Amino acid sequence: MNKKVEIYSTETCHFCYMAREFFKENNIPFTDYNVGRDTARRAEMLDKSGQMGVPVIVIDDKDLIIGFDKKALVKLLEIPT
Repeated sequence: MNKKVEIYSTETCHFCYMAREFFKENNIPFTDYNVGRDTARRAEMLDKSGQMGVPVIVIDDKDLIIGFDKKALVKLLEIPT
């Protein structure tokens, strides 16, 4: 299983931190975009999700998760429970 995982986050967001730790604990490579500093990525996130709330997690350029939804991530990333 090799899925492309991207997270739009900020440094001060507790749920962003939880999502990044979840990926690390499950050995899931991910790309982290800091929308607090990167205005181009912030605009991209807004275009994809329609909102400014973080985290916004995109899997394989098609599945979008807004917030840290562990259950949805386990399912979409096919993590054994």
